[in-house]
Amino acid sequence: MSETIVGFKKELNLLNATSIVAGSMIGSGIFIVTAAMARDLGSAGWILFTWFLTGLLTMSAALSYGELAGMMPNAGGQYVYIQKAYGKLVSFLYGWTVFTVIQTGVIAAVAVAFANYTAVFIPKLETIILETAWLTITFKQIVAILSILLLTYINTNGIESGKKVQLFFTAAKLFALFALIIMGLYIGLESNVLSENFENPWVAFRTVINEDKTISFTELSGLALVGAIGATIINSLFSSDAWNNVTFIAAEIKDPKKNIPRSLFLGTLIVTIVYILANLAYLSLLPVLGDPNGTTDLTKGIMFASEDRVGAAAANIILGNIGVFVMAALIMISTFGCNSGIILAGGRLFYAMSNDGLFFKQAKELNKNNVPAKALWVQCAWACILCLSGKYGDLLTYATFASLLFYILTIYGIFILRKKEPAMERPYKALGYPIVPMFYIVMTTLICAILFIYDTKNTGFGLAIVLLGIPVYYFTQKKE
Repeated sequence: MSETIVGFKKELNLLNATSIVAGSMIGSGIFIVTAAMARDLGSAGWILFTWFLTGLLTMSAALSYGELAGMMPNAGGQYVYIQKAYGKLVSFLYGWTVFTVIQTGVIAAVAVAFANYTAVFIPKLETIILETAWLTITFKQIVAILSILLLTYINTNGIESGKKVQLFFTAAKLFALFALIIMGLYIGLESNVLSENFENPWVAFRTVINEDKTISFTELSGLALVGAIGATIINSLFSSDAWNNVTFIAAEIKDPKKNIPRSLFLGTLIVTIVYILANLAYLSLLPVLGDPNGTTDLTKGIMFASEDRVGAAAANIILGNIGVFVMAALIMISTFGCNSGIILAGGRLFYAMSNDGLFFKQAKELNKNNVPAKALWVQCAWACILCLSGKYGDLLTYATFASLLFYILTIYGIFILRKKEPAMERPYKALGYPIVPMFYIVMTTLICAILFIYDTKNTGFGLAIVLLGIPVYYFTQKKE
């Protein structure tokens, strides 16, 4: 089991830890995924309900994790908790999945989102550099890779550099998001869009665009509605993920037994409120139902926002044509800050694995700045490859499903450790135990089951990635 190493510097206070939680969660998802959710659910009431349920589940998980974080304030976080509850094999499977798709896949996808919005200002980034039958490389992908390299370099210069970048970008995007929310609600409430969206808030229907550009509607109720919510919630859950990254850097947080549980609660609470308010702003400015052939943001509505860019459509309503550039700048800030926190945290998990003999040996070395630089560069290299592969979108689908499975296992670990280690110090005990942890386990298991039924191919592939780690584990342990 990895223990806290003397070489780490405790430089992060509660504010820094909270900025990592919130900053890692807010990327590009909140500006995009509501369009897909609108097509899946069709009504303002069920869209907001799904975002509220996402926030409730995320906060339930964060409040539960607090107990484990207080018990084991070590570098590696969730990996350490899983190993304590289930043993070395399961913890390796978690670390393996984090490295292959969860952490690196998210880093690649967020970097590409950053590059996509950079192209709004520099259209030439869309230019193709190399095109073959199996690989296409554009200048955008190069920008994505350069952003990962830059953030990795910054984080190898010490936790002090990383925390300053993270705090600045988290503050900047929260300020910009609140500005968008306030202006959106102020302007939107002067129109009748919100009232029209809530005329029939609980009438749910799925919307599909046919090949001839006509629209088909399927009314949803009963089990069909439950299935639709369970399937589309993957969008909002992905947008709210990465909150657990702060546990990876526990060894560098001051008074971690208190500050990690507090930062988990505060960070997830802030983001949940921001996300619900942002969606209220969207619903105040744009009709849910629109026309895919519409010529304006109002006629396209939330469902058919251009390239699903609901945030950009809302900004256009508020600011006019300049809104597109304002939103592009906001998303650039948001994605850059998001990746800063994810890159910073991921290296610590791979460091902990290496310390247990489950990752490259060099990854456990700390550089002169007391950070696991080699672990950060290994993470960087694989994330850059995923940027070039063009498969990051699929990887995110696999990763989110796999991530949910490990969240369930980790939270169930609270029940295991209360029996297995009753005398272990617990500075913080899971709020609402056993109801809150069990609520998360039951609901997330149901969501995973629905996802497996509705998207068997992608979720099955995600499960296959996890299981592929079993022969890898035994092969590497045999070599050891």
